[in-house]
Amino acid sequence: MNVLSIDEHLPVYTSDQDERYGSKLFRMARAEGTIEYQSDILVPHRKAYYLLVFVKRGNSRHWVDMRPYEVKDNTVYFTVPSQIQVKEEAKPMWGTSLAFTNEFLALQENTALINLPLILNPQNGHELLLTEADVAFVEDILDKLYAEYRLPGQWQQRMLAAYLTVLLTHLSRLYTEQYRNNEASPDKLLLKRYQAKIDEYFRAQHEVSEYASMLNISAGHLSEVVKAQSGKPAIAHIHDRLVLEARRLLFHSQDSLKEIAFDLGFSEASYFNRFFKRETGLTPAEYRLSIREMYQ
Repeated sequence: MNVLSIDEHLPVYTSDQDERYGSKLFRMARAEGTIEYQSDILVPHRKAYYLLVFVKRGNSRHWVDMRPYEVKDNTVYFTVPSQIQVKEEAKPMWGTSLAFTNEFLALQENTALINLPLILNPQNGHELLLTEADVAFVEDILDKLYAEYRLPGQWQQRMLAAYLTVLLTHLSRLYTEQYRNNEASPDKLLLKRYQAKIDEYFRAQHEVSEYASMLNISAGHLSEVVKAQSGKPAIAHIHDRLVLEARRLLFHSQDSLKEIAFDLGFSEASYFNRFFKRETGLTPAEYRLSIREMYQ
């Protein structure tokens, strides 16, 4: 994975180019229970390409635009270049991923794809749930795409474009069906504003009431709306963000547990230890040891 441009807080990654097969603008990979670990995916970032992943089986958790997703079996996940994403940790996965760039979409055979709902992503979506029939259809098209991807030749580009058109058109139909009622209501906008405030102030502010004051509403109303819109208590959003940052610091930094605790706004390391153990089932020290042993 290559860094295209970096500011202090948010890198943007390009796709690795695979010289073995035809197009440099289109990439596919298959996973059979492997962990394709890269430490930079544990850092918030954007990708300079479109990514589509069919998860046949998996059990991980990641965030897209400050929203957490628990990976489900037989589900399609997709991101577009504008979205911010980060994994909490790398875990085994069975499935197929494909990545393609804006340059690929600009090719003559692919120009119709640019205006598909899945590509435009007006609802800022990320997850598509599949029926049994959808799973069979998607797997069949991915098999055909993968066969062409591994078969260089003068017809490869056209065949990739043809199969990709069918796949993205089918997924765009599912997109419009699943996000049909996802208009930005006032309550949904409030949830997004709350999540944005958490992302900005989670180190200093750990109480729902403090965010309610920032948003000029009562804590009771904020809690009610957040629970109705997200299915989780308002306090859980704050805790999730703290845990995500704690995992990141425990893995990437050499800071002591006390330093991490203070960085995250805990007045005592013991408070941080109890909080992390309650949320994850491991103490910070146990998590740091286990995650580093996994990737040595």
